[in-house]
Amino acid sequence: MSPYGILDVGPWQAVVAALLLTHITIVAVTVFLHRAQAHRALDLHPWVSHFFRFWLWLTTGMVTKEWVAVHRKHHAKCETPDDPHSPQVLGLGKVMAEGAELYRGAAADKATIEHYGRGTPDDWVERNLYSRYTWQGMGLMLILDVLLFGVYGITIWAVQMLWIPVWAAGVINGVGHYLGYRSYESPDASTNIVPWGILIGGEELHNNHHAFPSSAKLSSKWWEFDIGWFYIRAFSLLGLARVKKVAPEPHIIPGKSAIDMDTLKAVIVARMHVFARYAQEVMVPVSRAELCRSQGHCRRMARHARRLLVLEGGRIDARARVRLEQLLAQSQQLATVYQYRERLREIWERTAPSQEALLKSLQDWCQQAEATGIQALETFSHKLRGFSIQHTTH
Repeated sequence: MSPYGILDVGPWQAVVAALLLTHITIVAVTVFLHRAQAHRALDLHPWVSHFFRFWLWLTTGMVTKEWVAVHRKHHAKCETPDDPHSPQVLGLGKVMAEGAELYRGAAADKATIEHYGRGTPDDWVERNLYSRYTWQGMGLMLILDVLLFGVYGITIWAVQMLWIPVWAAGVINGVGHYLGYRSYESPDASTNIVPWGILIGGEELHNNHHAFPSSAKLSSKWWEFDIGWFYIRAFSLLGLARVKKVAPEPHIIPGKSAIDMDTLKAVIVARMHVFARYAQEVMVPVSRAELCRSQGHCRRMARHARRLLVLEGGRIDARARVRLEQLLAQSQQLATVYQYRERLREIWERTAPSQEALLKSLQDWCQQAEATGIQALETFSHKLRGFSIQHTTH
């Protein structure tokens, strides 16, 4: 047999093989473990599911129930001391360097696994092979890599073993809660690392995911690309997957002025869209009009003001709270639109005795917002009256 394996590959062919094999692993994590198992956003054909389970056993040694449980706990306890891997709590360096160790520590907690790992595969092969012999799959992968790629196989195997700990456990769990842009003000520090989710299967769009965790599609803006969603759509066309949930897509019904139950449902279900639009259509123009003294000063103030004004209440520390109060003290209009944003938040956060009571709260909000004399707020309120959920087929 050739020293370069059964396939007798050259160096560039070995690089392509490594990228292809690691990409399959990424697809298995994002489509099977994350979207299908952890969040139940889609159902996969049993053949597809079992292929992904087998492949993850070969390339990561991760147990489905453990991975799902740790991820669900991350969402339930996000950015708190109970979060298994929050860089906001533990520091970015620790999560980047020790992401895999943090995962293993959380997976060793039996209470976490039992509480958050329900509904994952529990058949004979899971109990007697995948969960029982976790490292043997990776050993088998090493043998296969050496047989297929010869001397390059050892390097390819090493890359496979490091791919998920570095990119998923380190970059997504670390950078994805520390650096990047935010399309939605979710009550955590999640960010979109880049708008093109290719290298890590779409997981780069992490803020979008935290805004709509049960969505099978992670891209939101027209210029964002989620390759994981591309594969899901391909599986669906082949009859190998069924999408159950995607993020709601609100639209405005022209001429609609009555605030009814459809409006209320749209505002509550698509609240992340409502907040994003409020920031862009109300907060930004009002802060510019009230705080700008020159073009350069305006740009600096607008960026600074928006960061403070759109922060979710639980993410404002004592220092930021002082700066926010100082900012609001400079302008009555700015203080007013901020107050109305918080009042709008209360509509979906409060416990109301009935849907009718919530509807009355939204009607009062719109009526009073339109009486403030603040043009941006009035315009937004008129648009809010026409809000509805757009139902799409997948």
